Amino acid sequence: MRRKIVLASGVFDLLHYGHIRYLEEAKKLGGESAKLVVIVARDKTVERGKGRGPIMTEDQRRALVESLEVVDEAILGYEEFNIDEVIKRVKPDIIAVGHDQHDIKKRLEEAIAKRGYEVKVVKIGKFGEEELDSSSKIKRKIIERWEGV
Repeated sequence: MRRKIVLASGVFDLLHYGHIRYLEEAKKLGGESAKLVVIVARDKTVERGKGRGPIMTEDQRRALVESLEVVDEAILGYEEFNIDEVIKRVKPDIIAVGHDQHDIKKRLEEAIAKRGYEVKVVKIGKFGEEELDSSSKIKRKIIERWEGV
């Protein structure tokens, strides 16, 4: 039996516990022998989407994500959203999206249905209200601490 491939994606700027939990839960979706492939957003994609670039470069973010035990492979994404190219390259059985990725989930489902791919899209839930569970919160905390010096 072919092992299931689970695809996850994100920016992963300032890697934190929420990222780890997201990736662990994503891999579980594929069962015991699943392969987790992670697409790390390009610097230009992040800048276009958020209005500013990431703190860490795309190559550093990709290397950090790939070094995680739960991740089998980490690749840089496409600068333009292209589900066809992603599916052709990765051949996922399941695509995991984060709890806050409503638009991406909808776009993926529409593209998959339109093309007749047999790929399931699953939203991973939020993991509680940890104080530093997002890169934005970490950045704010650093600024607060720095201003207090």
